[in-house]
Amino acid sequence: MTKDPLRQPLDRLPAALAIPVARVRRSGVVFDVRPPGSKSLTNRALLLAALAAGESTISNALVDGDDTRRMIDALRALGAEIRSDPREPTVVRVWGLSGKPRSGAGGGGGGSGSSGGVRLNLGNAGTATRFLAAAAALADGPVTLDGNERMRQRPIGELGEALEQLGCGVEYLEAPGCPPLRVTPAPRAHAADRTVQLGETASSQFVSALLMAGVFMPGGLTVKVTGEVTSPSYIRMTMWLLARLGALVQSSDDLRVVRVRGVGKDVCGLASFRYEVEPDASGATYFLGAAALLPGVTCRVLGLSHTSVQGDAKFASLLARMGAATQHETSGNGGPRSDAFIGVTGAGAIEPILADMSDMPDAAMTLAAVACFANGTSILRGLRTLRVKETDRIEAMRKELTKVGVRIENPVSGDGGAMTITPPEGGIDCSANAPRVEFDTYDDHRMAMSLALIALRRPNTIIRNPRCVEKTYPTYWRDLADLCDTVGSG
Repeated sequence: MTKDPLRQPLDRLPAALAIPVARVRRSGVVFDVRPPGSKSLTNRALLLAALAAGESTISNALVDGDDTRRMIDALRALGAEIRSDPREPTVVRVWGLSGKPRSGAGGGGGGSGSSGGVRLNLGNAGTATRFLAAAAALADGPVTLDGNERMRQRPIGELGEALEQLGCGVEYLEAPGCPPLRVTPAPRAHAADRTVQLGETASSQFVSALLMAGVFMPGGLTVKVTGEVTSPSYIRMTMWLLARLGALVQSSDDLRVVRVRGVGKDVCGLASFRYEVEPDASGATYFLGAAALLPGVTCRVLGLSHTSVQGDAKFASLLARMGAATQHETSGNGGPRSDAFIGVTGAGAIEPILADMSDMPDAAMTLAAVACFANGTSILRGLRTLRVKETDRIEAMRKELTKVGVRIENPVSGDGGAMTITPPEGGIDCSANAPRVEFDTYDDHRMAMSLALIALRRPNTIIRNPRCVEKTYPTYWRDLADLCDTVGSG
């Protein structure tokens, strides 16, 4: 058994994990990493395969992340058959439901059938909760969606209102506008206008959820957004995947009107498909950010192209504006490319940045961690959705970065979706006798992974509850250990 705490199985990790400083012994070091499959794309593909007709195959899927396990259990509870082969652990085969989830199916770990329909326990898996709430409109009876304490605080009322526009019954069983909620499909004879209207939403996942369910509705669905379009890159991701799988997708340039319809004329739904998931671009940002903090070190994320449909694949361009060198290689035609990569090389001094993170909100905390070592104040905008993630990430970052002398201010000039990041005068104390700091992670995987970057330069830095990375990147600590070993840790 390995004695390196970072290499321990997740269930054996200490409650407080010490991260080694990455001491660069020589310049020119190259570290290659391939993050697991994208959670966002895996969950979209799983849902669409479960709703499609026939047997679909998803490869390079994120199968051991907590969010995707929740999704798989819930889809099984709704009647889909999902299998994986131990010899090919990232390959999932799904036998779909032809657009008709069964609310009384029971079984699986996700719920149990009863006269009141099926109940799905989704923990803090926001993607699964929102996608399945919309899919419940297709079921043959009521579907109740619940989660942990934090999920019960995360708003879903805007999606509920859209489902009511489609004739569904929506009941909030505890706090108004939050899970647990029960969705009762519209009667089959209900002549619903297959157009829904949303204002500015708390999450782009509401729009994505409706679009994916809409492909399986007779005549399709039109979604109109009257307010600001939230995180448009994720809506484009959904549209791209639907189109790739054969659906008809039309939209205005500003995404305020999106129309979807199933394959073929007057046909609702999708046929079975084969799909390979890209490496997770959000997970890639931590290693690209690490390279920016380590002069002369290059990190290359393999299998990911800067032309990826994932918005976070553009993260390296932000690091270039902060002084890092970037490189990429793209070849092939569609889908993940085995010889594609995105690379970043640290160049020494880190310049502050003014950045709009609307298209890559999950990367905001990675950029904030890098900005802690800049030579001035950085300003990040487009952070509105961070308030309703696994934790209030703006407030959590303010509390934690204060522990190392970094000042976070929010709002900025009246903008509640912006924050400034100002390192302490003289920089963060990275001396060997820097006092011990323990970062709390709030059971939020992105808090843990981004704050770990501080520890690559600052000794005596501890990450509490490190197991929370299981949500999207179960091998994160092992990969971080490999990075430290490659550059020389101490």
